[in-house]
Amino acid sequence: MVEGDNHVKIQQPSPIDNNELRDTVYDFIRTIKDPEKPNTLEELNVVYEDGVMIKPPTAGNITVVRVEFNPTVPHCSLATLIGLCIRIKLERSIPHQMKLDIFIKKGAHSTEDEINKQINDKERIAAAMENPNLKEMVENCIKEED
Repeated sequence: MVEGDNHVKIQQPSPIDNNELRDTVYDFIRTIKDPEKPNTLEELNVVYEDGVMIKPPTAGNITVVRVEFNPTVPHCSLATLIGLCIRIKLERSIPHQMKLDIFIKKGAHSTEDEINKQINDKERIAAAMENPNLKEMVENCIKEED
């Protein structure tokens, strides 16, 4: 929108755009399969719509998507793998640049701080995906059913 001769007003994403992005993000993560069970993360209430939040853009105008998940038990040994699956699925599925913050629900896991650090560290993510066994587990969890 042009105001006067030389001033351009940049339009921020509307709440509708944020709601649409939130719904899109949730649609991608809800179908991820649990590494141990035949259920999806949605069926096990590990991911839920209210756990996806769109935050204000960064200074560089990068959209910030925060995903909170809730492992089925406080000592879940696969919480890091679940977080990794969420990250990889979203990085591959959403075409535009965004900052992903993935966190375990506060108080839901005995080592949540350590896991949160791991699943939000680019170098650790890259190293994990170089491990053929781990990569195969992630691929199996995130692949879409026909």
